[in-house]
Amino acid sequence: MRILFLNPVGILGGAERALLDLMACLKQQDVALSLHLLAGTAGPLLDEARALGVDARLLPLPAHLSSLGDSALRGRGPLEALRFARQLAPAPGLLADHGRALRRDVREVAPDLVHSNGIKTHLLSAATAGLRLKRVWHIHDFLGERPLVRGALRVLSPLADAAIANSQAVGDDAKSVLFRVPVHVVYNGVDLANFSPGPSEGAWLDGLAGFPEAPEGTLRVGLVATYARWKGQDAFIEATATLTRLHPALPVRYFLVGAPIYQTPGSQFSEEELRRLIASRGLSDRMGLVPFQSHPARVYRALDVFVHASTRREPFGLTIAEALACGRPAIVSRESGAAEALTQGVDALMIPPGDVHALVDALRALLENPALRERMGTAARKTAAARFSRERYASEILALYRSLVPGASAT
Repeated sequence: MRILFLNPVGILGGAERALLDLMACLKQQDVALSLHLLAGTAGPLLDEARALGVDARLLPLPAHLSSLGDSALRGRGPLEALRFARQLAPAPGLLADHGRALRRDVREVAPDLVHSNGIKTHLLSAATAGLRLKRVWHIHDFLGERPLVRGALRVLSPLADAAIANSQAVGDDAKSVLFRVPVHVVYNGVDLANFSPGPSEGAWLDGLAGFPEAPEGTLRVGLVATYARWKGQDAFIEATATLTRLHPALPVRYFLVGAPIYQTPGSQFSEEELRRLIASRGLSDRMGLVPFQSHPARVYRALDVFVHASTRREPFGLTIAEALACGRPAIVSRESGAAEALTQGVDALMIPPGDVHALVDALRALLENPALRERMGTAARKTAAARFSRERYASEILALYRSLVPGASAT
């Protein structure tokens, strides 16, 4: 079977790391599969895919299209909608040109099945209309919350033979948008050999943040996420400022790990914004910024507590699965997709999205109780092994492929 993956970007966000895990396991589970990738921007995704033996190519998405997104319209007024409409003006011509290039490359690869891994590539599926192939849309977002995308994908949905949702919540939402398209819920997977418990390298993490090595007994707490505004860096800063004010003797360092890696303007914090916010709360000597880490397992192992603080519901939250697999006690937004597989107080402490007071209480509970941290870390690893292995992830998706393309040629 020949499978072509389409991804809008070449950076390594959560959807891209999940895609790499999928491709790695597909090669292990069926060596006869022929895997191909087209990415819309340059970046490490292409290099890492090639290292797996995937035929990975760049099909440049015009910069204007790459930076275009309607997520900023969520909850905004008519002025923001007007600005977005102006940004859309050049899009039709650019889409037509890129669509022709995409159709040419798809015909050259001649896949049995196209697996689209992002909203922009779902939309670009229109360029493959009429070609004899199956199309799978991998849904990593709540489509119903995207005002323009929702309508466009509803119109294009007859092109999709199936959809994969990365959580039950995303699946339920997708069904309301895509109508007759079969939606299969498949939780993301992680490499349990790579993301595993191991020695903590706290001094290494201190150094990445520009701190001297912390005194013995210092606990380390970290939030690992892109700088998208809804990932909750501001809520984390507020919670740590409150905890520091109420309990100044707690020996804790805090870390924000990530970067503004996407191109959609206005949707992310800048490093300067976060540093100003940290300084304004008197945390400059307690909280540090760590650059984006494309291989973050060492970061998780260096933390005594992992925090996921998204301020709105999150489709899945791959960092949650990764941190749990490393045996880290975690505080998690209960509206994340990964939280569907967790048990409150057993393998995680779950809080309402954006609830600073609940985050303060959860932090204090873990920081003051080493036995609780140890117990939850052990349970977290067991849950990750049972629910979030990449082998299970790839096996479920491969079964879907085979149901759509029975008896396909392997070359």
